[in-house]
Amino acid sequence: MNRLTHHFKCIVTALGVAVGFSLPLAAQEATLDELYQLLLEADEGDTHRLEERIAAEWDKSGSPAMDLLLRRGQEAMEAGQPDIAVDHFSALVDHAPDFASGYYGRASAYYALGLIGPAMEDLRTTLHLNPRHFDAMRGVAALMEEGERPEDALRLYRMIAEINPHSPEVQAELARLELQLEGQTL
Repeated sequence: MNRLTHHFKCIVTALGVAVGFSLPLAAQEATLDELYQLLLEADEGDTHRLEERIAAEWDKSGSPAMDLLLRRGQEAMEAGQPDIAVDHFSALVDHAPDFASGYYGRASAYYALGLIGPAMEDLRTTLHLNPRHFDAMRGVAALMEEGERPEDALRLYRMIAEINPHSPEVQAELARLELQLEGQTL
C-alpha cells in the first residue's frame, strides 16, 4: 500500500508540473491572440501602444536566463555594438531555439553589421516560429526593397496590413510602393 501511495504521489506531482509549465504558454498565446484582435479593431491612435504590448509578449521567453540574454543583446544594439549583440543573441538561440525574439534580435544585429544573408535567414526563422511577427515581416520587406524587389516588398506590406491595418508606418510604405510601382505590371 505504501508503495502504491508513493507511486500515485509521483504521478500527481508529474501531472502538476506538466500542467504548471503548459498554462503560462497557453495564457500567453491567448493574450497574444487577444492583442492581435485588438490591433485589428484599433484606431490609429491605439496602434502604437498595442504594437508595443505585442512586442513585450513576444519578448517573454519564460526563462529569466533567456530574458537576460535577450535584454543584453538589445542593450548592446542600443549602445551601437552589434558585434556584441550577435554574441548575446547567438547564445540565446543556442539555448532557446524555439524563441523567435532571439532570431529577430540577431537578424537586426547581422543587418547592422552588413551581413544580409544571415539577417535574412534569421528573419525567415523568426517568421517560421512566429508567422504574425510584423516587425520581422517589415525587415524582410526592407531587404526585398534593397535587393530591388519592390513588388515583393509591396506584397509583404499588404500581408502586414492584414495583421496591423492601422499602422501609419505600414500605410505610408504601402502608399509609397504603390505610387512607385504605378503603371508597372505587378
